[in-house]
Amino acid sequence: MNPWSRLEIIYGIENVQRFRNANVMIAGLGGVGSYSAEAVCRSFVGKMTIVDFDTYDITNLNRQLHSTVENLGRSKVDVIEENILSINPDIAIKKYDCRIEEKSIEIFFKNDKVDYVIDAIDDVNAKILLIDYCLKNDIKIISCMGTGNRTNPQAFRIADIYKTFNCPLAKKMRKELKARGIKRHKVVFSEETPKKSLETGDIGSNSFVPSSAGLLLASYVINDLAECN
Repeated sequence: MNPWSRLEIIYGIENVQRFRNANVMIAGLGGVGSYSAEAVCRSFVGKMTIVDFDTYDITNLNRQLHSTVENLGRSKVDVIEENILSINPDIAIKKYDCRIEEKSIEIFFKNDKVDYVIDAIDDVNAKILLIDYCLKNDIKIISCMGTGNRTNPQAFRIADIYKTFNCPLAKKMRKELKARGIKRHKVVFSEETPKKSLETGDIGSNSFVPSSAGLLLASYVINDLAECN
């Protein structure tokens, strides 16, 4: 028996070996990306690249995996790296405690082939940069659209971004991608109409909507690596 024996039952030995040979990058380790990272790690990929510039604060406690009172103020990449290694000590992991910016985007892909990228970033400009770079360099990528102000985890779908609706973030993304000549891009989006924010303008969240999106992203990547999609 080995840690991935249950995976071999449903995917087969050859596909699990594909996982073990793969390098998956998760950009953004918040309410969505932290769950993606957990699921990808437990699929026993051989390498992971994790990117996030942020630290845990008290507003993360309602939804982000590994957000605990003890971890408040700590770097997200440090905490999630520790968790990943506690599950799979043999994994090769690279962490980047920084933003994704045009001047430095190549650093994430330098000297090591990335097979798949999960984009769980909140910032539109960073998302566009990452998508554009990956598509120009033949790197597979799937992005998460908006999960805030929603209450129905069953409303998530996987589709081309140009077929999305009820998502203000996706609307902005479509405009930017179209301007760059990008004609297709795979995303996870919610069919649910988002609730209106309170007068403060803050975006509401819960534990079960972003986590569901994160797991859906991870499932798509793992199944695609196994050619099951």
